[in-house]
Order: sequence, then structure tokens, then C-alpha cells
Amino acid sequence: MKVKVSDAIAGFFEKNGMNHLFGIVGAGNVHIFDSVYQNHAIEMICVHHEQAACMAMQTYYRTCGRVTASVLTTGAGSSNGITGVLSAWADSIPCLVVSGNENSKYIHPGNKLRMYGIQGYDSTYMVEKITKYAGRVMEPKMVLYELEKALWISLDQRPGPCWIDIPMNIQSSFIEEEELLHFIPESKKPENKAEGCKILDETVADIVNELHAAKRPVIWLGHGIKLSGGESLITELTTMVPAAYLVSWAGIDMIDSDHPLLFGRAGVYGQRSANFVLQNCDYLLTIGTRLAIPQIGYDITELAREAKITEVDIDPAELDKYPERFNRTVCADATHFIKHLFVALGQNPVPENHFKVWIDRCNHYKADFPWVDKEHADTRGYINSYQFMERLNACFKPNQIIVTDMGTALLSGHQVLKIKPGQRLMTSTGLGEMGYGIPAALGASFATSKGEVLCLNCDGGMMMNLQELQTIAHYKLPVKIIIFNNDGYLMIKHTQKNIAKGRYAGVNRNSGVSCPDFSKLAYAFDFPSWQVRTWEDFDNMIPDFMNCETPAICEVFMDPEQFFVPKLGLSVQKDGSYISPTLEDLSPFLDREVLEINMLAGLHPKSKQIEV
Repeated sequence: MKVKVSDAIAGFFEKNGMNHLFGIVGAGNVHIFDSVYQNHAIEMICVHHEQAACMAMQTYYRTCGRVTASVLTTGAGSSNGITGVLSAWADSIPCLVVSGNENSKYIHPGNKLRMYGIQGYDSTYMVEKITKYAGRVMEPKMVLYELEKALWISLDQRPGPCWIDIPMNIQSSFIEEEELLHFIPESKKPENKAEGCKILDETVADIVNELHAAKRPVIWLGHGIKLSGGESLITELTTMVPAAYLVSWAGIDMIDSDHPLLFGRAGVYGQRSANFVLQNCDYLLTIGTRLAIPQIGYDITELAREAKITEVDIDPAELDKYPERFNRTVCADATHFIKHLFVALGQNPVPENHFKVWIDRCNHYKADFPWVDKEHADTRGYINSYQFMERLNACFKPNQIIVTDMGTALLSGHQVLKIKPGQRLMTSTGLGEMGYGIPAALGASFATSKGEVLCLNCDGGMMMNLQELQTIAHYKLPVKIIIFNNDGYLMIKHTQKNIAKGRYAGVNRNSGVSCPDFSKLAYAFDFPSWQVRTWEDFDNMIPDFMNCETPAICEVFMDPEQFFVPKLGLSVQKDGSYISPTLEDLSPFLDREVLEINMLAGLHPKSKQIEV
């Protein structure tokens, strides 16, 4: 029986549970769109920019655990998707991109032309460095093979995006169904697996011994645990190893933010208390976090200076980053590692109060340096975004899904929001692209059958994917958007204050960038809207906004010059020289005596030089 290749593609989507796809139709993918529309088990979500499609499929996966795809046309249709693909690559999110292309007769290795036919170009070559696999179907019989291979690769080991390019004439061709080839992954040899488990068991036994010997251990939990399906093991881990725990920004929603052994989110924009916990530990075990610069600062030798560091990661390249600092590296799937750890702990358990003195000290850090403190006071008649986030915590529903854009939404949110079991917090932490928030909300909403999503955004970020408000309106998604209005690009204002003596260029209305009246914009899309300028407004408006059952916008006016603190920043001395502080020495700088009291090893030489 003959089957049209595009129908076989649609069948692949259906068979693999891809109930929702994201894309924009064009000449290069019109056959796939037609077949998808004829398959009533699949819904094509028509966005208004391809980058939004490739961002939406990330939170779709993160919310429901099902890989989905973006279907892009040729030319600019596929190149528009690159930002979203790079974002998925950075955050290790499995997803597929199926792109159309010109007739296959133009596509061959000997073609040295820049463009194929009308809009065609070598899209797979363009993305091969930001995908786990980029392939092209040049024969009809290979279409399912390539799609199945891409799906398998996207989920195998460290996850990530894959891209399959299918020329339009291949899509429209017919083939006998039995001629379609299928991908069968090579099974791993049992003896190799057994040997690997034996080695891991020996390594894990040594790690348990190191935990026993430590006096101030910290376990840093990363998003790799969730990607490997192991977040349900975290509570048991905290029971078996009563150490101090930290979470990466991407892993915030894996554990109750009020868990008694959780001490926050350390990093360049970390909480003071969390950074003190990290920098005072004598043993650091990281699981499924790649220890990016936003987490550890700019000098690896200054990280947890008195600690032995053991890093567990599935990617050997991540383990090879800092050979001079890691005492031990373990190449393993995070869930697999934790399960082996449980076995070793069963044989050599850690007593319940083994680290009581250390946990007491960590609790003092938490009490002495609250997440929202005097440095977050309102300024110049504006409400402070950190205080806003703190009060917003009380408004969340038990199943609240939150996505954030960048800037204020990212920094204030990830420093202050408290997430309970059943709630989600998602953002782009690797690429950190402005414009992520609205597409992310789309993906999360469709992943929960058009469920409610709270999108925390900023005026600058809103403008990057503003067109997707119509997608929200069209599908009647209950996406509620909070927009922090700070007159442009607040983070870059502070950068320009540091490096350009306060000269602004392209960051606010006076220097070339302006944003619209978002309440008027809401009216254009038939969304209700609110404007919060005072705490009285918060009390009167936020409950109505949060209880609204339709798409809605709430604009929050904040100080256009508000600082993001605490943060790791340069210290400018009286003589004009700069000092790059260590991770515990966040600005605004503490009195040196206070800092010294809270550092068990005393002040770092850099901290002694800083003039407060």
C-alpha cells in the first residue's frame, strides 16, 4: 500500500505522542501541514514567529515530559528558529525541529551555490554545532528512519535538540509502506554495563566515606536530576544524607523551597545566605549541574576554597572543565547515581544528627541574611521588585506554573520566589534570551491542556515576541502576564554605569529605546489589564488579576534605576583600580568585620583590600 511521505511524518508524530506541534506554514512545509491537519490526533499550534515555536516546545517538554516538534518552512522560516534551538541546546531540552527545504535535486555536496532554488540553503550545516544530530532526508524510504533516530538521540544521555531537514519533493512523494526503513538503536553490551555499574559502586562507596568524614558538606542539586527523571528521589536523599542542600536556578522547582535542609540558590546573583553556605563548606557534591559562571563566579580557584569537590554529570566535557579544582568527577546519569548512592548509604548510613553543628550554622546564615532585606527598600516612590516577588508568593495556587523572561523577572524571581510541591518555575538559564517568557507560557499552557500559566516579564522582553499575544488570544489561553516596567533594559543600564561612566546608549527612552503603553496594548488583544504603582494597588488589584480566568496583563511600575542585589560585582577603589571579589563578598558590601565573622577561614585577601 502506497503512503504519502508527509502522511508518514504525521503518523510518526501521532505514534510518539506528539499531540501538539508548533510551527508556521510555508511553501517548504505545506505538505507536512496538510497531513497534520488531516490527522485529528495532532493539533498544530500556529505561532507568529518561528523562534517562538522553538521556545514553546521547551516548556512543553519540561511541563509534561513529552518530546514535541516544531515544523518550520525553508529559508527564513528555518533560520528564524535558531534562537529557540540554541536555547534548547544550552538547557539540554530534548525536542525536534522538522524543516522544509527546496527540491532535493538542488541539494547535493557538489552544489557550491549560496542558495538552493528559491529559498533553500544548507540548514543542517547551519545548526549542526547546536544540535545533538542534524540530518537530511534525501530518499523517501529514509524519512521514518531519520525521525526515529533523531528522537532517540534527543533523549539519549545528555538530552538536547535534533533537526531533520526534508526537501519538499520528498514530502510530497509516495512510497510503499513496507519500504519505509526504521531506526533500531544499538543495544549496549550487558558486560560493559555490568562493569560500569561495578566501577560506579566502588566510586559511590568512596563518596559515602567522604561524606562521613566531612564536617560541613553541601550537596548542590541541578536540573540534570529532573531531566533524568529523578526529582522524586530528592526527599529520600535529604533523609539519608542530612547535609546542607542548594539548588541551581533551573532546579528550583524540584524541592520545596521551605525544606529544612535547603539553603537556597547560590551564585553571582545568589542569596547571601546561600553563598555563605557554599563558601564555608568543606565537601561539595554536585549532581546534575554544570557549574556555569553564573553559579560559581569567574575564578574556579575561589569556589568553596576549603572544600573537596566531587562533580557528577552525564557529559564528560563538563567534567573536564576544571581539572585543577575537582577532586573527583563521576560520569553518570543523575538518577542512576542517586540510586547507587542509596545502596551505598544503606550499607554505610549517615547518622541523623551527624551534621547538626553545620546545619545550625546554616540556619543562622538564613536568619541573619534573609532573601529580602533592607537593601530591597522601595526607592523614589516606586515599589521594589524583590518585595513584590516576596508578596506574590502568598498569591500562588497549589498547582501554579510560572515562567519568566529575563532581567527583573529572572533575577528578582529566582532570588525570592518560593516554590512548593506541585508548582513549577521555568526559564531559559543557559542562553538567557529576552523574549522567552511569552512563548514559554504558550508551551506550558498547551502541555497542561490549555492550563493557567503566570508569565513574569519585563517591558523590554515583551517587545521581543510581542506577536505571540495574538496566539494567546486566538487559542484563549489563560496566560497571565506581569510586566515589570523599568523603562527599557535595566540590567544593561547598570552595566553601562560600570563600564561607560553612566553614559546610556540604547537602554531607555532618552537613549533610543521606548516601549508602548501595555494597558492600551492589552485592550487591542481584548485582555483585561491592571497597573500597579503602590502597595495599595497590589492589595486591591493582584487578587483580581490572579483570579482572572482569561488572558490578562498586569503592569508593575518600578524604579527605572533599581539595583539588582545582592550580586557579585566589581569593587572600585579610591585610586580607580578594580577588585573582583570572591563569591561570598556580594555587593552592597558588608562591613568587613561582619563578613569575617561569617567566614570560617577568615577574609580572603581580596576582601581585605575592599574599601567599604
